[in-house]
Amino acid sequence: MKRLRIFFYILAIITIVICYPMKTIQAAKWDRIPIHFSTNENQINFIQTQQVAKIKSTKQSKFFSNQSIHQSNTFEPSSLKHPPIPTNEQEEQTAIILLDQPKTRDEIKSILKEYPGVELNYIYECVFHGFSVSGPKEQMKKLSSVSTIQAVYPSYTYHLDVKKYPTTSLPHEGTSGIYYIGTDNVRHQLDEKGQNLTGKGIKVGIIDTGIDYTHPDLRHAYKKGYDFIDNDKDPMETINAGPYNTFHGTHVAGVIAARGRMTGMAPDASIYAYRALGPGGYGSTEAIIAAIDQAIKDKVDVLNLSLGISINGPDLPTSLALDKAVSYGIVAVTSNGNSGPDLWTVGSPGTSHQAISVGASTPPLKIPYLDYLQHQFQLTPMYGAIQWMTNQSFSLVNGKLGRKQDITDADGKIVIVKRGKLTFTEKVKNAIEAGARGVIIYNNTDGELLAELEEEVKIPVATLTKTDGEKLVKLMRETPALAKVIMKKEEDVLASFSSRGPVTFTWDIKPDVLAPGVAIISTVPGGYLPLQGTSMASPHVAGAAALLKQSHPTWKPDQIKAVLMNSSKPLVNKENERYQTYEQGAGRIQIEKALKANSIVEPGALVYGKAKGSMFEERKRTVTVENISDQTVRYTFSTPLRSDEISWDFPPPFYLKPKEKRTITITMEVKANHKINEIYNGYIEMQANAEKIAIPYQYVVKEPNYPRIMAFSFTEGDQANIYQYEVYLPGGADELGIALFNPDTQAFIDYIDTEHNVNRGLIRKELTKPKNILPGVYLAVVIAKKAGQEDTIQQLIEIR
Repeated sequence: MKRLRIFFYILAIITIVICYPMKTIQAAKWDRIPIHFSTNENQINFIQTQQVAKIKSTKQSKFFSNQSIHQSNTFEPSSLKHPPIPTNEQEEQTAIILLDQPKTRDEIKSILKEYPGVELNYIYECVFHGFSVSGPKEQMKKLSSVSTIQAVYPSYTYHLDVKKYPTTSLPHEGTSGIYYIGTDNVRHQLDEKGQNLTGKGIKVGIIDTGIDYTHPDLRHAYKKGYDFIDNDKDPMETINAGPYNTFHGTHVAGVIAARGRMTGMAPDASIYAYRALGPGGYGSTEAIIAAIDQAIKDKVDVLNLSLGISINGPDLPTSLALDKAVSYGIVAVTSNGNSGPDLWTVGSPGTSHQAISVGASTPPLKIPYLDYLQHQFQLTPMYGAIQWMTNQSFSLVNGKLGRKQDITDADGKIVIVKRGKLTFTEKVKNAIEAGARGVIIYNNTDGELLAELEEEVKIPVATLTKTDGEKLVKLMRETPALAKVIMKKEEDVLASFSSRGPVTFTWDIKPDVLAPGVAIISTVPGGYLPLQGTSMASPHVAGAAALLKQSHPTWKPDQIKAVLMNSSKPLVNKENERYQTYEQGAGRIQIEKALKANSIVEPGALVYGKAKGSMFEERKRTVTVENISDQTVRYTFSTPLRSDEISWDFPPPFYLKPKEKRTITITMEVKANHKINEIYNGYIEMQANAEKIAIPYQYVVKEPNYPRIMAFSFTEGDQANIYQYEVYLPGGADELGIALFNPDTQAFIDYIDTEHNVNRGLIRKELTKPKNILPGVYLAVVIAKKAGQEDTIQQLIEIR
């Protein structure tokens, strides 16, 4: 049995350290990672390594919205004078160091001797020449000036983002995306050795929380592994650790290679497990890169990473490391992230150019809807509650924030409450005490609310979006009526939480493909559990890649990626319009069609870059078309919908003999002075005999509409004196501060948070109310400094 040591860092006058003896962890590593756990709502989010504040567990808001209680443009930012943002040169940092040439351990230690307090952690040999270190900020700055150091990257804390899905909401026991994408239909197909396609002989690496290799469905599959949290060869999940237990890696492994009560995508594949995420699902950039490095050394065929951070950038070390893994012949597959539904929400390593980034769609599901006055509101069931009763009429009552004093006249009714102030479980218990027959909790920020209860309850509980919740409460106030819950069957719907692209700077289309990621039942320590997230979608694609590799052992990663994209099904929304390419990539994978493909078009997507601003631009991209069948194939193109701004030039129809290939040019002509979409995208249809291939394309016409600081939101937390904020920094910041001013006098009051050397992306934090800040309305000014330039945004917020 393993043991752990867990450190809680709480933003207060002092840092309180709590040790919980479970599994032995190298203190030198975990001391420098702020480990924050919240069992209130149990959703896992990303925290920067330098942040010393607890992250709220259920924050699901959009990047491009302002969520504070008040908004204001009363003052010019230049009129608000603020003192310099405080700094702390002794603050400890962890960094990834890239070298211009390889060095031995002794040579690296010799360099570090000159920098007191800097400790060597990992040495990287395959992904790049480099190492990771930790030490005081001032020493790290000096270290970065060493001539042999090519680049220095901060190490970030990774934290899993996955939710349990109520079994009662599944259409039948054992629902699985594995069958839905056609896997059962290819079992009878044979490889070159005459063996069924089951992944036999294929090595699949999984970088995650470890694996329960004693699970009866996985014992056969586990072959080897390494634990980068404890630095030993035992990658067992964190177990017997109460709320800090992990099961994510075992769930992922089951989707890929389970064989027993459930069957995975490739049940005879060999699993190589790398534990890079420890207690509670936390890990670091340095450990994940070390795991990628080891996977390369172990010569795995496929590598799955169901993890990520919210930073949208192609040049982060994890993304670069995955690109390098692909150059070694590894099919790298990664989740796209759970920060949807807005643009630009894909995070590293989903931003890797070479890897296959996977978004989430739904398999066939029964979805509950609340029917009220002929308005239908989609409900998201909460794990830990019972199933909703359908076709029964009942009354609704507004329970406000769900406090005891808020819930009156609730006997036998469904209580509608707003998120905030209390935990979800506390709200539900208060409703039960008042005699409620069910509870619906609506979000206090934009986006879907994915949550679960700490304790099981005997009434149904679900969530609504902020928009739907506010609309429902308004209808209840204006026209009291009876309501009922109805069930609708839905499938092939893009999950709202699935992160969208494009990738900043490269403008790459991400995700590359979709796979089922909602209500996915798979193995966990001690049994089975339905989960949802792009973490569940990614292993479907990894398993599909294993089957393709078994069927075509000489295929390179680019070919496997391309054929998966070429054979995918572009999905449509409720208006029967195709989702955008930066939402779904090529579409939902179809493994049966991929294995029957007669052609490969590579690359599987065309990115035409960003316009230079001239009145007329011509962009050319090439693709290689390969006939992999035994018959001659005729190829033709269908022109996308014509417009006054975009025109196309395709090659005329052509033929390819068996095993023949040809590189062709597809030209896009753009009148950039016309008013067209910021991002022009769609699908180029190619006919290869009877086979249809949809090639996604994308062109950024003008500078994307995001400022240096965007999406500042400030809301109440779920407990007293707790507040949470989000701010998105597309270009990062050398300094970031949130200053409070008196809205009447413009007098500076105090900083409520400061950060330094913040990388681009979304910053999510939770703050304890400062003792010196009295209740009232304040003007909050968010200040970001980058390369000597200072940008600010401001809005009124209320602190109670």
